[in-house]
Amino acid sequence: MAGFVDRVFLISGGARGLGSAQARDLVAAGAQVVIADLLLDQGHALAAELGAACVFQPLDVTSEAQWAQAVAVAEAIGPLRGLVNNAGVYTPVPLLDTDTAQFERHTRVNQLGTFLGMRAVVPAFERSGGGAIVNMSSTVGLRSAPNAIAYTASKWAVRGMTKAAALELAARNIRVNSVHPGPIDTDMLGVRSAEDNLRRVRQVPMQRMGTKEEIAKLVLFLLSDDSLYMTGSELAIDGGAAL
Repeated sequence: MAGFVDRVFLISGGARGLGSAQARDLVAAGAQVVIADLLLDQGHALAAELGAACVFQPLDVTSEAQWAQAVAVAEAIGPLRGLVNNAGVYTPVPLLDTDTAQFERHTRVNQLGTFLGMRAVVPAFERSGGGAIVNMSSTVGLRSAPNAIAYTASKWAVRGMTKAAALELAARNIRVNSVHPGPIDTDMLGVRSAEDNLRRVRQVPMQRMGTKEEIAKLVLFLLSDDSLYMTGSELAIDGGAAL
């Protein structure tokens, strides 16, 4: 893929799971990466593993000031050309058991965090000549799922914000696309029982979970110059789960 060497990419939620796989692939492709997360021990460990091409920066995605600091750290390394809004929370709770605090936690991290990230990188992208944003949504952002009203609300919002931002930012040479994973074998699914996860996999036409490495390959394509004519797209990577 083209477009990684001598460029800097910022990944929220980059310390583990999907974000860590993206960081590994970007470094392997010649990029400089800033992984931003609240998981301090895991973030520092991943940065140490990946070496000089990777820097860890603490980030609460609901904080405007911390987003500004993360962007400043990235720009101090080189031209910032990509952002993955990867940080997210997921707690499966039925509608009638979802309290205001649970709902607001999903919208603040998944929705507000994505908005703040997009807004924070635009001036840096303009200084570097353009860039690409990948917003991590979900298959529930395409069709929903039981016991996930708060998560669904936030991920549909990410899908819509992606399209709104793509319309506004195209003239600034900034592309914005959303990725919609199905069940992926990461720690996030640990909030459900093994029986619930097995039941979910049985509903997937391909009859398996996806891997974080498969998601990373799609994200890297969207960050690369190989996808220069793509913006506002929503890409399901879910084994057919959204069909």
